[in-house]
This record gives sequence, C-alpha cells and structure tokens, in this order.
Amino acid sequence: MKVPETLAVIGSGPSAIYLLKHILDHVEVLKRQFREILVFEKCEFTGMGMPYSPNTTDRFNLSNISSDELPELPRTLAAWLRAQSPTVLESLGISSTEISEEGIYSRLALGEYFKAQYQLLTAWLEEAGIRITDHAQCEITDITDEEGFVRLFSAEGEIYEAGRVVIATGHHWPNQDSPKAGYFASPWPISKLLPEDGGHYPFTIGTLGASLSAFDVISSLAHRHGSFVKEGNRLVYHADEGAGEFKMAMHSAQGLLPHLQFDQRKPRREVYRHVSREELLSLRDEAGFLRLATYFDQVCRPALIQALEKNALNDVARRLGDPAFGVVDFAEAMTEKHDYANAFEGMRKEMTEAVASVKRHRPIHWKEILDDLMYMLNYHAGLMPAEDHLLLRAKVMPFVMNVAAAMPLQSGDKILALYDAGRLELVTGAVADVHPKDGQGVTVKVEDEGGKKSTLHYPMFIDCKGQSPVGVEEYPFPSLAKSGKIRPARVPYAGSGETPEDSANQKSDCADAQGRQLHEIGGIDIDETYHVIGEDGQPNPRVFDMASPHIAGLRPYSYGLQACSHTAAIVVEGWLGLEPGSRETAEETG
Repeated sequence: MKVPETLAVIGSGPSAIYLLKHILDHVEVLKRQFREILVFEKCEFTGMGMPYSPNTTDRFNLSNISSDELPELPRTLAAWLRAQSPTVLESLGISSTEISEEGIYSRLALGEYFKAQYQLLTAWLEEAGIRITDHAQCEITDITDEEGFVRLFSAEGEIYEAGRVVIATGHHWPNQDSPKAGYFASPWPISKLLPEDGGHYPFTIGTLGASLSAFDVISSLAHRHGSFVKEGNRLVYHADEGAGEFKMAMHSAQGLLPHLQFDQRKPRREVYRHVSREELLSLRDEAGFLRLATYFDQVCRPALIQALEKNALNDVARRLGDPAFGVVDFAEAMTEKHDYANAFEGMRKEMTEAVASVKRHRPIHWKEILDDLMYMLNYHAGLMPAEDHLLLRAKVMPFVMNVAAAMPLQSGDKILALYDAGRLELVTGAVADVHPKDGQGVTVKVEDEGGKKSTLHYPMFIDCKGQSPVGVEEYPFPSLAKSGKIRPARVPYAGSGETPEDSANQKSDCADAQGRQLHEIGGIDIDETYHVIGEDGQPNPRVFDMASPHIAGLRPYSYGLQACSHTAAIVVEGWLGLEPGSRETAEETG
C-alpha cells in the first residue's frame, strides 16, 4: 500500500469510532484518498475508549447518556442491548425488562456496545474497499512530519508510515499519584483505589471535586463497604460490619452538587439549531471578534427567555428582558436557585422535579437550550478575544458544567442514601493546597468564601476535578513540539490586554508579529477542520488532532459523545472540501 493512501488513527474509542462512521458515510469519495486505515490502541481492547473499558472503570459506574441521546451508529444502544443474551445482560447488570431508549446504563455496557459498533464499521469499510488494520496493545509515543507523509513510532520500537494521521487519543491522565501517601492525581483506573477483596477503609476519604467522576469513586467504594437496599420508596445504605468509620468527603468550592438528569425535547445537539452559520458569523465586530456579550444578547437571550417561560421560571425570564442583565448575571441567578444551605437536602428537593421530568417526559427546556447554546459557541470559541475566554472560564463554565453533568437519577438516589447513613459529606470552600507525605496521608488546606481557612487531613485523597488542557510542553508526541509543528492555542485581546480579574493569567501572554498582545488559552492551536497549526502559523495538511485535552482551549465545551461525533464529522467535511457544519445544515433543510 502506498504511504499517501494510508490513514493512521491513534486511539480506538468513541472519537475514532465516529470518525470511521463518517468515513463510511462518504466511502465512495474517500476511498479515492486512502485505501487503508491503521488504527492504533494502547490497550488490548479496540473500540471501547478509556471511560468505558474494564481496564479503567467499574461495574458500579454509570454513564450519563441514554440511547436516544447517542449520535447515530449502525445500531442504537437499546437495539443492541435487546439483541443480547440473558447471560451477557446479566454480566452487565441489566435486566431485559429494563431496556429502553431513555435508560441509563453502566459505562461497561457502553464499552461493549461501542466495541460491537466498531467491529461492524470496520467490517463494512472493508467490504466497501478500505482495508482496516488494527494494532491493539500498540502505544504510539511519537510522530514526525516528513515530506509528504508522517512517521509513527511505537513504545515497542516499531515504525509506521501514513499519508495523514488523526490523533483521537481522548483523555490524558499523567501518572502523578503518590500511593504511599494515599494521594491519587486522578480516579483512573479506578481499580487502584479499591481495597483488597474483603478489605475496608475504616476512615474518611476525601475527593477534590463533587463531579460525576467523584461520584464514580464514591459509588465504587460504597459498594465495597456496604450495600444499597430498597426499603419502601427509599434507597437505604447499610454499611458492612467491618466498614468501621468509612466515610467520603467531597470538596466543592461553591458547595454545590451536580444538577440531575432531565428530559429533553430534542436529545441530540445541533450546532446551528438556533441560528445559521452565516447568521452567527455576521455577529463578528469590525475587528473580527465574536464577543461573548453579543452572542449572549443576539442568540442566547431570546432562546433562554422562551425556554424559561415554558418552565414557568418567569422571574428570570423577566430579568433577561433587561439588556443590562448579562451572561454572568444569568449564571449567578441560576446558580443561586441551585444553591442550598444543605446541598443534599437541595438535591432531595430537586429529585422530585427530575423524576417528574424523566418519568413523565416533561422537558426542562432551559437546561436543554443552555446545552445547545454552549455547544454552538464551542465550535466558534476561537473567534472570541482573550478577555471573553477568561470571563467564560472564570464565571460561566463552572455554572454550565454543573448543569450539563445531568447526574443520573440512580446516582442521585445513592448520594442521598449515603448522606442519610452518615457516610457522605460535602466540604465547602476552595482547596488552596494539597500536600501528600509518604506514610502520613494528605493535608488539605481550604478557604471558604468568607476567607476562613481550615486544614483537614485524609489517609486517602483523590483529585476528581477532571481533565486539564494538555499544551505543547506536555504533548504526548514530542517530535511535533520540538520541530515547531504545533504551537500553543493563543487568541488576541480586543483591548489593551489588561485583565485585572486574573493577573496570574498574564504569565501566559505574548505578542505576535504585528505587536498584538496574545493570551495562551490552553491546549494547542488548530484550524476549523482540526489541522494542527505550527509555529509558522500554517495548518499542517497531514496531522489532525481531535483529542479533547489537546484542543480544550479553542474548544472549551468539547465534552461527551455528541461532541466526539460532531468533531469527527467536521474532520471528514474538511477532507470532502466542505465548509464546517455544511452537512448538518443540509440535513436540517433537506
């Protein structure tokens, strides 16, 4: 096979799976560009992805997406589950009577589903004339960009060549654990946190964050220290006799728990649901910037007012009618509605609304619309100036991510059961310092909103705050960085570059050739169709990067499986010579 006719894909999880799906959709055109696809996966399982692999997750960890929300693959999740034998369903903890399009299932179930879809897609691509070569347990540790092709180097010393490469590696968790101190820099793989069979942790375990990842930890450990039992209409937690003082403490800066699962009118996101691409681009100012305030005024405000009125939140809808009530005001107003003196009792109160929404198909319109609007902004965030990126990250994203978490109802029930049993607490305040010491545990310093400082000590502490952007210095393919084939994601300031809100950010400022002050927003630079951009400012025609940690600066809301699919579609649109989003627009109007 000639090198230019070969496509290499690094990673075989959902991003790669959706890439294969969109290639299959246009296989008659694309097989003229490449006749072979090499898929590299560092684990032994191809077609699963880190969050869904038995190497990483646990049978007690739920996904937070239903079958009707999943982007299109050969079969829907619900249809695939219905086709499985009772033995397979039992191994996944699923009863055949529980299967539905709206159901939420374990991450392991999604992993098996994705693996099956991957196998179907690769078989169909083979039938259509594109050869697929799987390289499982083959970690690519470096890439060099040569004249007209790329060279890939594996951890085992093998060398591969391809005409182009798509980096679809997904999550990146550097190993910065200190197990002797009881400190873990991430929850993954979750097996590293579990006691030995029959063992217990008879002490309080802390988590940094009250996220879905934190609840994965809580759920896995709670099941090893007791059991959840349905008593009447309530779920109750009973600790094992040997559990002792086992307890979990979640640290949350604002003292908030995630919003709960909700029903949606249109479960699948669309980038241009509210305005067309042309209308959105017309909102740019004379300098070419899409200002966050303009986007909120022209696109978000009318859509949110309508949605809030449908949910009888007329007080906030009225306030949005005032042009002076901006995006930060909205985030603060809606956060205040979710802020309770006791977050667990607040969740219990919100559970009533969430159950009614899900079970009776009553959409919570404002949450769905908010997700839509952020999804649209995500794919155009590179048009915003530095000031707006800083504002979005500091004031808006914490609120949005808390809503978008959409914790499954089953998980909410377990949280309340653990709280009622005295086995779960929430610690409010910003964690200022985490200091692990071998053999002595982890010291955590906390400062609350009033400035009061306190020091806590944990025999075991897990950082669950989530994935951080991966920039040039940490980039997993060092030759691309050393040769200047990638550069940090930077955006110019609209004004003087003064950002009194966050002076620490000035450390990552620089100037371009025209003297404009630029701000590094995290991750690496990419163009609209995910070509990496080098120090020369030119997109690389052979190297594409769609890994969310690498592109988090320019794509700050690239979370979840729907983003995996849409990002893959944009990459393929670029190969077809189409404008990003043009296929979606055609599908909506066709």
